[in-house]
Amino acid sequence: MTSVLRSGEQDSTQRRPGRWLALGVLVLAVLLVAVDATVLGLATPYLSEDLQPSGTQLLWIGDAYSFVIAGLLISMGSLGDRIGRKRLLLIGATAFGLVSVLNAYAQTPEMMIAARALLGVAGATLMPSTLALIRNLFQDPRERTLAIGIWSAAASAGMAVGPIVGGLLLEHFWWGSVFLINLPVMALLVVVGIKMLPESRNPSPGPWDLPSVLLSLVGMVGVVYAIKEAAADGFTWPTLAAGLLGGAALYGFVRRQRRLPVPLVDVRLFRNGGFSGAVLANLLTILGLSGLLFFLSQYLQLVQDRRPIEAGIAELPAAVGAVVAGLVAGAAARRFSVRAVVSSGLAVIGLALAALTTISQSTGYPLLGATLLIVGFGAGLSFTVTSDIILTAVPKEQAGAASAVSETAYELGTALGIALLGSVVTNIYQDFTGPAGTPQAAHESLAGAVVAAARMPADAAAALLRAARESFVGGVALAAGVGAALLLVAAVVAWFLLRGQKLSSEPVQH
Repeated sequence: MTSVLRSGEQDSTQRRPGRWLALGVLVLAVLLVAVDATVLGLATPYLSEDLQPSGTQLLWIGDAYSFVIAGLLISMGSLGDRIGRKRLLLIGATAFGLVSVLNAYAQTPEMMIAARALLGVAGATLMPSTLALIRNLFQDPRERTLAIGIWSAAASAGMAVGPIVGGLLLEHFWWGSVFLINLPVMALLVVVGIKMLPESRNPSPGPWDLPSVLLSLVGMVGVVYAIKEAAADGFTWPTLAAGLLGGAALYGFVRRQRRLPVPLVDVRLFRNGGFSGAVLANLLTILGLSGLLFFLSQYLQLVQDRRPIEAGIAELPAAVGAVVAGLVAGAAARRFSVRAVVSSGLAVIGLALAALTTISQSTGYPLLGATLLIVGFGAGLSFTVTSDIILTAVPKEQAGAASAVSETAYELGTALGIALLGSVVTNIYQDFTGPAGTPQAAHESLAGAVVAAARMPADAAAALLRAARESFVGGVALAAGVGAALLLVAAVVAWFLLRGQKLSSEPVQH
C-alpha cells in the first residue's frame, strides 16, 4: 500500500499543474541574470567616456558581478534549501531590481564596481533557486531534461541576447538604461512568481554555517582575483598573497564541509569522476562562450565601426545555436552517450575559437556569424547535459546546493572567460606604438583610444586608431587561440571523466 501511495504521489508530482508556466517564470529570471553578465559589453565605450575608468577598472567593472556571484552561489543555494527556494528567489529578484538603479546612476568607476558587486550578491540568490525549483517541479526525467534544456538555453542565449538588448537601448538612451530595464522584468517575476511557483525546501536542513559562507566567499574571490591579475600583469606579491589566501580559504572550506553533520555542500561528490567532469565541462563551456562574446562586442563596435544595435544583432547566432542545442541535447545524450555529447560540444567550441585566430580588422561577417553559431550550439549541448548530471546527483532535498555547484561553475567560467581571455587581449593591446602626443589613457583600452582620438588632429587620430585597432585584433587572435587550446583539451578530459555516465530514464525516488 505504501508503495502504491508513493507511486501515486510521485505521479501527481510529475504532472504538477502549471509546471510549464512556472518554468517560464524561472527562465525569465535566469535570462535576466545572464543578460546582465554581457549587456555591459556594448555599453563599455559609452561608460568609458563618462566615467573614464583605467584598463584595470574596466575589467573589474566587467567581471566584479560574476566574481561575487561565483563566491556566494554555494552559500545562497544552501540558504534556499533552508528557508525555501521560492522565498529566496523572490527576495533576490526584489533586491536585483533595486540595486540595478545604483548601477544605472553610478558616478565614478569605483562606485560602478561596487554597484556591480552588489548586483552580484542579488544575482547569487536567483540562479541556484531557479535550477533547484526545476528539480522539484519536474520529477519525470525526460520532462526534467527538456526543462533543463530550456533553462540552459536561456542561460546561454542570455549572454548573446544581452548585446541585442543593450544595442536597442543604447540607440535611444544613455548607458544606464541597460540596468533600468531590470526593474519591470523583476517586478513581473515577483508578481507572477508569488502565484505560480511552489515552495520547496529541505525538511531537515541543519544550521546555515556562517564560517563556511565566509570561507567560500574569500576563497573564490581570492583565487579568481589572483588568476585575473596574474594573466594581466604577471605574478606580483599582492597577486601571490591573494591566491594563497584564496587557496587557504577554499582548503578550510572543504575541511569544514567534511566535518559538519549537515554541510553547505557535500564535497564527497567530487570523488565521483563523472560529477567532477560535469562541473569542469560546465566551467570551460561558459569560459569559451563568455570570453568570445566579451571581446567580440568591442571588436564589432570599436574595430568595425558597427552601431550598438548592429553589433548586438551580429551576435544573435550564438543565441540561436544555444537554444537549438538545449532542446535536442537530452535526446542526443540518451541516443548516443553523455560523454559523446559533452565532448563534442566542447570540441566544436574549441574548433570555432581556433578559426578566430585568423581574424583581422576587415574579417567578413560570414566567418564571425558561423563562429558564433557553432560556439552557441556547442555550449548548449554541453551545458544542458552537464547541468542534468550535477542536479540529479543528490536527493531533491539538497537540490539548491547541487544547483549552486552547477551555477558556481557557470559564473566562475564567465568570470574567468572575461579575466583570462580579456587579460590576454589587454596585455597584447597595451604595447602598440601610437603617434606623438598619444595619451596614456589610449593604452589602457581600445575604448580609451577611441575617446582620445576624438580630441586629436585628424591625421594623428587616424594613426592612433589604426595602431590601436591592429594591436587589439592581434590580442583577440591570441586570446582565441588560448581559448581554443583550453576547450580542445577539456573535450579530451571530459571523454575520459564522463565514461559510463547516463541521463536517468526513470523517476528518481528519495
